[in-house]
Parts: sequence; C-alpha cells; structure tokens
Amino acid sequence: MSRKRLFLGLLAAFTMCGGAGMAQSTVTRIPLPNSDFPISEGVWVGDTFYLSGMLDSSVAKGPPGDTEAQTVRALDSIRHALAEQHLTLGDVVLMHAYLAGDSAQAGKMDFAGFMKGYTQYFGTKDQPNKPARSVMQVEALALPGAMVEIEVIAVNGHSHSQVRALLGK
Repeated sequence: MSRKRLFLGLLAAFTMCGGAGMAQSTVTRIPLPNSDFPISEGVWVGDTFYLSGMLDSSVAKGPPGDTEAQTVRALDSIRHALAEQHLTLGDVVLMHAYLAGDSAQAGKMDFAGFMKGYTQYFGTKDQPNKPARSVMQVEALALPGAMVEIEVIAVNGHSHSQVRALLGK
C-alpha cells in the first residue's frame, strides 16, 4: 500500500471516529469576574465546560470554618458559576477536590467533613447525578486558611452554539 493511500485511510478512520470534529471544536474562555488575575474562570471546548478550582471565598474575610462549611461554600460557588453558563450540578461529570490538612484532624484531611458537604449536593433526591471524582490531600492551597478547593468538568446536553445563543455571544 502506498504511503498516500495509508495516510488517506488513516485520515478517513480518524474522521469517522469524530477526531476531525474534536479538532474543530470551538474554544471559549470565560474571564474571572471583576479580576485581572491571569486565569480563566472556565473554558468551553465544544459542549464541555472546564471550571477552574473554586474555594470558599469567605475565608479571606474571617475565620475559615471547618471542612464541611468550606465544601458547602465552594460547591455553592460552583453552582453559581455553572448557572452563569446555563449548567447545573447535574451536568458535572468529573470532580477533583483538593483538601488541605486540618489542624483539628492532626494535620490530615477531613474526608468525613468533605463528604458531609458533598452529599448535600450530589446523589440526593433533587439532584441524583454523581460525577466521577478524586479527592486528595495537598500540603496547602493558594488562599491562606482555605482547606477545600474543587474543580469540575461539566457537559451540556445542548450544543455549544445553543449555549452561546443563550449567553448572547
């Protein structure tokens, strides 16, 4: 078989598997609101939304609270950011949670506290969807006093062009 025929055959197989569609996906970066910090709040790639890690923003204003409280406030921030993109927590397909050690837990992450917060939002009667998830302990998070940072990937059942039309973009 000639190299040209092999190349054309591989290109056809790649295209039939959706590879060409992936290469042509629209990328839309959502800036952080009221910030010039050099990251995006989230990025749309086709129908998939990648949301940057969210913290309990109230940590900077006062006593940080425990892991459960920080988890709840981080998930509330995520819910709000997803709603801005016409998504819900039910659209979340993957979650990474980073937990700093808790002095009340001898420097270990408070997984039980995280789960108390998490189970208020996922696997409930009102929102039964559960994402694939990893939870890991880290030495520290960027915001002093923060013990919880959560990032998610959500997939919209609507096409990206429908979402852009909803957002007026």
